[in-house]
Amino acid sequence: MSNLNSQSETDDESDDDIASPQLANADPIAIALMNEVDGWISHVWMVRAFLKHSDEATDDEELADVHRGLYDFMLALGPSLDSGDAVRYLRIARKKIGKLKAATESFREIQPEVSGHMNFRMAAKSLTLAVQRIDELLQENT
Repeated sequence: MSNLNSQSETDDESDDDIASPQLANADPIAIALMNEVDGWISHVWMVRAFLKHSDEATDDEELADVHRGLYDFMLALGPSLDSGDAVRYLRIARKKIGKLKAATESFREIQPEVSGHMNFRMAAKSLTLAVQRIDELLQENT
C-alpha cells in the first residue's frame, strides 16, 4: 500500500530517509493510528486486487466501480503515508471513509448477483470487516 506513489528507480533515497523528518516531529499516537489503519487497508487492497483481476470485473461495470472506489480511497492516502504525515493521512481518511463504506456496501449488495463462489463471498466478508475496523479506528481517535 505504501508504494502507490512509487518513486522512480533512479531515486537514491530510501523510504526511511524520506519519512524520517516528518516522523521525528510527529505525534506518536497519530503515527501508531496511521500504521494500524494502513494495516487494515492491506486487506482492502487484497480484495481490490482480487476484484480487479476477476473475469467478472471485465463484464460488470458495477463491480469495476467497486474496485475503483477502493483504489481511490487508498490512492488518496498514499502520499501522506509515504511522507509519514500521519495528521494529514488521518484527516484524508476521515474525509473519504464515507466513499469507502459506500463502495463496500455496493459490493455486498451486488456480490450474490456477480458470483456466489466462496471467493466472492469471503471477499465481501473480508472487505466488510476491514472497513468496519478502519471506520471504528477513525471514529475512536478523533
